[in-house]
Amino acid sequence: MTDVTMPGLIDSHCHLDHFSDEELPALLDAAQEAGLGGMVTIGTRLSNAGEQKRLTQFGRPDMRIWCTIGTHPDHVEEAPVPQVQDIVALADTPEVIGIGETGLDYFHGQEGVRPLQQESFRRHIQAARALEIPVIIHARQADADVAAILEDESAQGAFPILLHCFASGPELASRVVALGGYVSFSGIATFPKCEEIRGVARDLPIERILVETDAPYLAPVPQRGKRNQPAFVAHTARRIAQERGLDVAAFAEQTTQNFHRLFRKVR
Repeated sequence: MTDVTMPGLIDSHCHLDHFSDEELPALLDAAQEAGLGGMVTIGTRLSNAGEQKRLTQFGRPDMRIWCTIGTHPDHVEEAPVPQVQDIVALADTPEVIGIGETGLDYFHGQEGVRPLQQESFRRHIQAARALEIPVIIHARQADADVAAILEDESAQGAFPILLHCFASGPELASRVVALGGYVSFSGIATFPKCEEIRGVARDLPIERILVETDAPYLAPVPQRGKRNQPAFVAHTARRIAQERGLDVAAFAEQTTQNFHRLFRKVR
């Protein structure tokens, strides 16, 4: 539970497939109590696309659930890199509002798997461009290559961009924003030793910021040590608002406006 209430706030990135069907009603109740108006459950394997779509059926009139589909870079060796048309076919349904998460992870991925990650990343981008929906990006110890691929692909045609769970250097954030992209902050932004990340959250244009939980991971302060859940996104929003010297409710409203501007497929 949380003592922070922000009407209409949206958790732009969580993993509801890590919760059982029996857990979801209480999770949604807690999110509604915190004032949330919706959440996005994120795909990490294309083979699990059907499950992501099914989870959207747990949504309520005042608590929407949307989904994305994609292959996380940590999973690119589990199946052949998908063709662009196959990603498009899976995503071209009303409940799927984005492609991903995709991107590059050089912390887990050994050097030999990096070409596969890069090829998968590009194909996800191309699918997002074809459908005109955002590509949701995971970047870990790969800032330069993530930026280079985004810039190269953008030169071939624009596409909506969301850099999720920001934990990179300020240069990547700046290059993403320069391409018209958005940056989402998770509970990491509340951790005591993450001043650089809070600095990026302070300095970015406010109209390019989203908030998320990445639940069930990375529970924010003061919920550290607990299993993260969408309701806790309110703590992250409050901390970033404080860092920027803004009214908490106004900041929450701004991030919700940003969400709807980016995810144009949401109705």
